[in-house]
Amino acid sequence: MQEESPTRRTLLSILRTYFLTGLVVTAPIFITFYLVLWFVEIMDGWFKPWIPMQYRPESYLPIELPGTGLVLALVTLTIIGGLTANFLGRALLAFSDRIIRQMPVVGTVYTALKQIFQTAMRDDGQFSQVALIEYPRKGLFAVAFVTKTADVRVNAATGQEMISVFLPTTPNPTSGFLLFVPKAEIQILDMTVEEGARLVISAGMSDKEDTSS
Repeated sequence: MQEESPTRRTLLSILRTYFLTGLVVTAPIFITFYLVLWFVEIMDGWFKPWIPMQYRPESYLPIELPGTGLVLALVTLTIIGGLTANFLGRALLAFSDRIIRQMPVVGTVYTALKQIFQTAMRDDGQFSQVALIEYPRKGLFAVAFVTKTADVRVNAATGQEMISVFLPTTPNPTSGFLLFVPKAEIQILDMTVEEGARLVISAGMSDKEDTSS
């Protein structure tokens, strides 16, 4: 019995390694697939009731096809974007924007959300840099995302050029802190935003060589 114990432990170790390897390979696939289905179901729940029954795929097919509401959402958003590109659309958008901003509480939430979406969707490259800053004290460094040069009032109050950065939390990079850091104390990394986000989400376990085939 004592001679078989090392062999048994080795076999269990091998099986454990195989199990963890299979988990690492399959878990991201299933989680991604689940999140996609969850998003499609939400879009279907919101937009599918607006589609007349005679135009739905299940009226002609024996099975129900998911994603009909998502397609309608994409088409609707594209049409809205096209309408706001002309003078009349911009005027209506500005009028509704002004009314919503004047509403108590709702206006504050609306303004904050609009700024977040505008920052995330813009193409000027101001949110395309990843940096290291000393946080929460000297000698410790944290990954942050550079947004833009700080407001002139912040620069005037500090007496130096400040840069506004977003310091994400781990493992959820959608929450974090807005910090104003002196420009001289920011170290820009040779890293894309996607690589920086992956580094934050993985708690430092991901690097540039972690690519999927």
